[in-house]
Amino acid sequence: MAAIETALATRAEPGRERPPSGGRAHVVLPAFNEESSLPSLLERLSETALTEVLTVWVVDDGSSDRSAALAESGFGGLDVRVVRHTVNLGLGRAVQSGLRAALEEAGDDDIIVVMDADDTHDPGLIRLLREEIMAGADVAICSRFVPGGDDRTAPPVRRLLSRGAAQLFRRALDLDGVHDFTSGYRAYRATLLARASAHWGDRLIEEQGFACMVELLLKLRHCRPVIREIPLALRYDRKQGPSKLKLRRTLGQYLKLLVRDRLSPAPYRKL
Repeated sequence: MAAIETALATRAEPGRERPPSGGRAHVVLPAFNEESSLPSLLERLSETALTEVLTVWVVDDGSSDRSAALAESGFGGLDVRVVRHTVNLGLGRAVQSGLRAALEEAGDDDIIVVMDADDTHDPGLIRLLREEIMAGADVAICSRFVPGGDDRTAPPVRRLLSRGAAQLFRRALDLDGVHDFTSGYRAYRATLLARASAHWGDRLIEEQGFACMVELLLKLRHCRPVIREIPLALRYDRKQGPSKLKLRRTLGQYLKLLVRDRLSPAPYRKL
């Protein structure tokens, strides 16, 4: 198994404005060759950190470019930690490593946010995600498919896959309140993830590709979470590098995940 390393990059500067309550937001960024996108995203996260308490966990998934070095270079006092995979292990393992690292430091009042590292997601939505969690949600999803959501900047093939997957999963799965199953931008109550991680351990995420986001929802549903969605205007026009989504492979992963979910027994005890 490839080694996983965690390093402290930059501590937040003292004296920055902090919100009165709500805990810390641990932001997990799975990154594979995102040298061209990370600087802009981290700068925007640094602006968000002026009013939100953030720790950013960049999971460098065996990048061959300068993604890790850029994350460690410091962005306005932003608290950045780098988790390294020495080889590329896939999105699922990157999300798993980021969640594990964040959970080791997260408090009961904290939230854990997962977002794409390609700068297509607006960090300003972290505040709204936090508000949903504070209002009683256990999972808050940035959704392209609710009023106010927008995915028009994405390539047609990607839009077709996302919308088709959303319809498929809504019909096949019993998950109230979810329209966007494949969104990579979500917030989780830290205590919810801790409960699920204690049960599944390294099996919390087994999918290597984009299907990992759906898999995590399927496993969390056994904890009976309250799920809410907020609108997401996807900014695919900000993306600098090529897409890493492989249409045929991802579609196959979605279908296999559905079959596996049907055949897998529910947890043997209440979570």
